[in-house]
Amino acid sequence: MRALYWNGVNDLRVGTVPDPTIVNPHDAILKVSLSTTCGSDLHFIDGYLPTMKPGDVIGHEFMGEVVETGPEVRKVKVGDRVVVPSFIVCGECWYCQHQLFSLCDNTHPKPELQVPMFGYATAGIYGYTHAFGGYAGSHAEYVRVPFADNDCFHAPEGVPDDQVLFLSDAAPTGYMGADFCNIQPGDTIAVWGCGGVGLMAQRSAYLLGAERVIAIDRLPERLRLAREKCGSETINYMEVDSVVETLKEMTGGRGPDACIDAVGMEAHGTGIQHAYDSVKQALHLQTDRGTALREAIMAVRKGGILSILGVYMLMDKFPIGAIMNKGLTVRTAQQHGQKYLPRLLEHAAKGELDPSFLATHRFSLEDGPRGYAMFKNKEDGCVRSVFAP
Repeated sequence: MRALYWNGVNDLRVGTVPDPTIVNPHDAILKVSLSTTCGSDLHFIDGYLPTMKPGDVIGHEFMGEVVETGPEVRKVKVGDRVVVPSFIVCGECWYCQHQLFSLCDNTHPKPELQVPMFGYATAGIYGYTHAFGGYAGSHAEYVRVPFADNDCFHAPEGVPDDQVLFLSDAAPTGYMGADFCNIQPGDTIAVWGCGGVGLMAQRSAYLLGAERVIAIDRLPERLRLAREKCGSETINYMEVDSVVETLKEMTGGRGPDACIDAVGMEAHGTGIQHAYDSVKQALHLQTDRGTALREAIMAVRKGGILSILGVYMLMDKFPIGAIMNKGLTVRTAQQHGQKYLPRLLEHAAKGELDPSFLATHRFSLEDGPRGYAMFKNKEDGCVRSVFAP
């Protein structure tokens, strides 16, 4: 089959790779209908997340049609149209039983690569380095889905593919970030980042009852989407002296009740601190540029909630004192998609959530490298590149 694979830092290629096969009796094989880029992919494409190997098929946000099942698969059958969360879960371990799905104990075949970094291994994920399991990704004609009964969710009738697609990762990640905020009537939520996850976090905050949502970014076209598609107020951080002070002014001096970081380790910014981060990152003295996260910590009101969705590894000058002295609650995780997908599918079926506007650019799989280049460089207002094998 044809697939998009990693060949080295900033070197993506399309080629012929072996077709996936049933390995375990609970597996299914999907014919991929659509897959999409994700900002977290850029971290290993740019070389900041290690353990990629040439030939690794990438991609973790997808939907498709079941074309083969193992003998123990019961809930899906050949011909079903399904969407799949990015993390692979067994459904039986302590973490799955407590709906902490991205922490599943049984789907990471290479825990020795994660334990030195995190103390424990997380669940495995499609197409996202060997440190996260080394599973083949979804930018391909076909993909193997382990534990298919846990990880395949039926797409509702009448909800089109380009809407279902983003229920795989962007929407559940954003929804989880808003859910972490414990939103109460009258709350103001600030969201750093107007990419796919940030926009979904903004829309989800309103679905969960926020009174105001304020979005922070630098790209006018993304800020426009935040206003027009999510109903957010916006701050272009290139046009203000201080995001923190601007948020104080917008909230009567108190600050947002909760702040969501939907940016991660490759944050852009201004000033000396951003220059310091950029130099240290270029010299491999740290993996993260932490401008967005530091601003969120400083901006959130006393006693507020910090929800971290961006991917991080190692950051210098982390303001733990502000977290402790302000009495902040910090909630963070890789997405627990299996927890949130039933709700999101219901929202989509009722017309309450339509993330299809994220699909700003469409490509064939053969044009995958070009699609990622446009996505990475934010050319032509690209929010997400979508691939149809």
